[in-house]
Amino acid sequence: MTDHTTLVTAAAGEDPQQGLRAVRALRELADRLETLQVRRARELGWSWQQIAAELGVSKQAVNKKHARRI
Repeated sequence: MTDHTTLVTAAAGEDPQQGLRAVRALRELADRLETLQVRRARELGWSWQQIAAELGVSKQAVNKKHARRI
């Protein structure tokens, strides 16, 4: 599954197997996008606190998750 519209439809659909696979794929996509945006924010000089506020998590959580990836 790669088409994002198809993933969203499958995630909300009646078939649990397709739905769960779609949820997993969307979670992986969201994680990749989060990493990309955190990297961009850091390159632009954003603090961990600013990033955390936008993601709705603690500064410690975002730093722990992303500090070694960037």
